[in-house]
Amino acid sequence: MQKSVVEKIVADWNTVVLKEAFEEVSFSVPREIIIAFLKYLHEDIALDFDHITDLTAVDFPNEEARFEVVYQLYSIEKNHRIRVKVRVPEDDCTIDSATGIWKGANFLEREVYDMYGVVFNHHPDLRRILMTEDYNEGYPLRKDFPVEGRGWRDSFEFLSEQKQGN
Repeated sequence: MQKSVVEKIVADWNTVVLKEAFEEVSFSVPREIIIAFLKYLHEDIALDFDHITDLTAVDFPNEEARFEVVYQLYSIEKNHRIRVKVRVPEDDCTIDSATGIWKGANFLEREVYDMYGVVFNHHPDLRRILMTEDYNEGYPLRKDFPVEGRGWRDSFEFLSEQKQGN
């Protein structure tokens, strides 16, 4: 990314933290200003981040703000990328939805909700997308989720067990 773009963002937003590594730019943003910051990145003509490439989360179970929601943004016109990170605590596992900025955030936020349990406020259709709607065992990508699930496999007869029983 051009240095002038990074300098502009830092000058306009003194509450964000810049991190640069391997020629990639990341900003850590407080949860309270995430939507304002994302709108700025989208609407400012010099930046023009018109595409949300990905949205995911990372689980840090031993940290106070356990989850980190990560936005990967791209400007098609300007051909530059940015990563925006926001920490979310487990006891208030909510963040505002970016679907009002990028419609493409819809399914991405549903996936983060489904796998990590992060609730996106004002999302138009926040429900599970990968797991069945009646799945009530928790959130499979959390680090404390058991590798073999939570009990249902104990009562399920696998094909190999059926063959052994014959």
